[in-house]
Amino acid sequence: MSGLIAELALRVQLGSFAGTTLPADWAALLDEGLGGICLFGSNLPGDPAAVRALVGEIRARRPAALVATDEEGGDVTRLHRDDASPVPGPAVLGAYDDLDLTTAVGRAVGAELASYGIDLDLGPVADVNSNPANPVIGTRSFGAAPDLVARHVAAWVAGLQEAGVAACVKHFPGHGDTAQDSHLTLPVLDADLATLRARELVPFAAAVEAGAAAVMTSHLMVPALDTERPATLSAPVLGLLRTDLAYDGVVVSDALDMAGASGARSIPEAAVEALVAGVDLLCTGPDKDAALVRAIQGAILQAVREERLPLARLVDAADRVADLRRPPAVDPHVTPDEERYVAAARAAVVRECALPDLRGARVVSVATEANIAVGVGRWGIDPDVTVHEGEALPDGPLVVQVRDGHRRPGVAAMLAAASGPVVVVEWGWPGPRTGWEGTPHARLCTRGNGRPSIAAVEEILREAGWQR
Repeated sequence: MSGLIAELALRVQLGSFAGTTLPADWAALLDEGLGGICLFGSNLPGDPAAVRALVGEIRARRPAALVATDEEGGDVTRLHRDDASPVPGPAVLGAYDDLDLTTAVGRAVGAELASYGIDLDLGPVADVNSNPANPVIGTRSFGAAPDLVARHVAAWVAGLQEAGVAACVKHFPGHGDTAQDSHLTLPVLDADLATLRARELVPFAAAVEAGAAAVMTSHLMVPALDTERPATLSAPVLGLLRTDLAYDGVVVSDALDMAGASGARSIPEAAVEALVAGVDLLCTGPDKDAALVRAIQGAILQAVREERLPLARLVDAADRVADLRRPPAVDPHVTPDEERYVAAARAAVVRECALPDLRGARVVSVATEANIAVGVGRWGIDPDVTVHEGEALPDGPLVVQVRDGHRRPGVAAMLAAASGPVVVVEWGWPGPRTGWEGTPHARLCTRGNGRPSIAAVEEILREAGWQR
């Protein structure tokens, strides 16, 4: 029996190793039944042949293993870290509000993932970004209105799964009305149950109706339902998903090494508590040692022996994970419509004030750290100059690129002190001009990064005389 439990304790894990080839100790885990591997940017060098080779290594060791990644389009891309996502991001799609296009983008993302043999996409984001100060969702969301987000989540899920890749919508019950990043701390979603049902749960209900294969939890407190445990570890919170939304698919944890889940407990203990609460597949973040998988396995074994974790719950979780398979592709041959993508990105740009004459203008990027979900990668137009937050900007004419400037007082001070003419290109959420509202600077808000948005902004700037 202990051998079976040990295997089950691996089958419910979705781990991630360091490097671009499969390490021997991770190959051994797959041989013993590891549920799957999540690939992050550090695993994907950008060469398609290398990506296929890595997925092939994983499949050779355990054909039934899931292979997952975060490919949301726009800001969050693992396959296109160095050259930016080739598709419009969620906030662009929500602003453009063409459901056929959103379905087509989901299908294009799915077709690319399927071409590499990737089964599971940890997306789309179903969070309603109702708080403009949100540091981790922002342009990853389709918008700030529940109904808008709901219909685009359903459309994106449909397109992705038509291409033969399982969707995992996130972050249940909703991370949009927070001002903290759960990678770093434990946010609080301070809304009553009626508000949760009318706002946060609406897109998840649409995703369930659309047949989403999986739902990912969030590491935040929901005092209206549980004052002691974060959502990932909370049976009352996850009960909303199973009962109120009648969801019967796979529940996936967000990465358990995030502070919101394991800041007050060990990662293995968080894993056990998540299983008890109703999570089926335990995710851990990038570049981990195989020893962490073994530690989680050991904690699960001990919890079953101590009867903290019912064996039936573990079996149920493993069975659900085993049933999560790539849906049949309706149309595996997808040609991305780049012209349509750029047109949508251009239409989604918010323009404030007429652009000045930009002949001779230099592009200046204000270097700020991206949130952990977005990670390192190309963003914006290739700059002529890069400065850091708090440094003086050079004399104009300038195109100044920022990300979430409304959340960064140092960036606001730089813009307030800048001499014109200046065009500010905001690549993050289109927040207020806090701290530089009295300036004459023009502003373009792109609603996120990605090659279509970059091309759209370049077009707009050239029309004002910018030359490159």
